[in-house]
Amino acid sequence: MKKTLVTVLGVLAMAAFISACGPDMKQINAASDKAEADATQSEAAANSAEASANQADAAAKKADDAASGAEDAVRRANDAVSRLEAAFSTSVTK
Repeated sequence: MKKTLVTVLGVLAMAAFISACGPDMKQINAASDKAEADATQSEAAANSAEASANQADAAAKKADDAASGAEDAVRRANDAVSRLEAAFSTSVTK
């Protein structure tokens, strides 16, 4: 993401440099200011996306842990049912 930002800034700087040969410095300064503002917004968005990705990773790990716990609970319940069936079967055949 930062490489893209650097590339965009480089292209904008090159465009500003090429435009500097023209007579209107006011437009060049305005374009440079806009490019800086856009770069700042892009960096803020990248930081926000990274924070969201970290939160999503944490949520995924928590969900995975919960799923493992649920699988363990299902195994224990199935084991208990099997033991009850075996006990019932033994008591009926006596």
